[in-house]
Amino acid sequence: MIRTISANPNRVVFGRCTACAVRSLSICGGLDQDDLAEFERISRHVQLAPNEALFTAGEAARSVHNLTAGVARLYKLLPDGRRQVVGFALPGDFLGIMPSDRYSFSADAIDQVSVCRFSREAFTQFIEQRPHFLLRINEFAARELMLAQEQMVLLGRRTAEEKIAAFLVGWRDRLAHIGDDRQTIALPMSRQDIADFLGLTIETVSRTLTRFEREKMLIIVTGGVRLLDPVRAAAMAAA
Repeated sequence: MIRTISANPNRVVFGRCTACAVRSLSICGGLDQDDLAEFERISRHVQLAPNEALFTAGEAARSVHNLTAGVARLYKLLPDGRRQVVGFALPGDFLGIMPSDRYSFSADAIDQVSVCRFSREAFTQFIEQRPHFLLRINEFAARELMLAQEQMVLLGRRTAEEKIAAFLVGWRDRLAHIGDDRQTIALPMSRQDIADFLGLTIETVSRTLTRFEREKMLIIVTGGVRLLDPVRAAAMAAA
C-alpha cells in the first residue's frame, strides 16, 4: 500500500543545500550563495520509502520537488485501469511544475528517495524575485521536452528488441550523466515498470532480456545488467 509522506511529519528535516551532492545537476546549481541560502530556507528535506507516493495525479499541485537521491517512477493510470509509466526521475531532476493547479501524473519512490520540497507559492515568489533563475528552469524544461520526444519515438514503430536496447542504452547514459558510470547498469525498477514504460508485456521484456543474454549481448546480474556488446546495443537503439 502506498503511504503519504504527511503521515509521518518527523521524517521531514531542513535541507543542507551547500552539502548537496547533486547541486551542480539541479536547478539550484546556478544560484549564488545568498540565493542558495534563501532557496534552502524555503525548502524541506523529505525522505520516502520504496513505493511511497510523492504526489498523485489529480491532486492539487501545492508543491514542487527536487530529487536528491534515489529513483522515482512517473506514471499515469489509463481509464481502463492500465498503467503507463511516462518516465523515471533521477537525482537532479525537478518534479511538480504544472501548467495547471493539479498534478497531471503520479510519482512514487522506487527505492529509498530523498527530495527537497518547496511550496508552489514560495517557489513562485522566489522565481519572481530572480528573473535570471528562469533561464536555468527553461534549460530543465527543454531537457524534459527532449526526453518526452525520445519516448514518443521509443513507443513508435520499433520492435520489442529495439525498444529494450534503446531503454538500456538511454538509461546507461542518464546514469553516466549523474556520475554513475559503472560497468553494471543498475535497474532499480521492476521488469513490469520497464514493460509499462515501453508499451510491452512483462513476458516480452523478460524473454527479450533472456535472448540478449543467450546471444552474449549482456549478462543479467543482481540489480541490473552488464553490457557485453555495447556496440550492438547502440546499433539496435539507433534503429
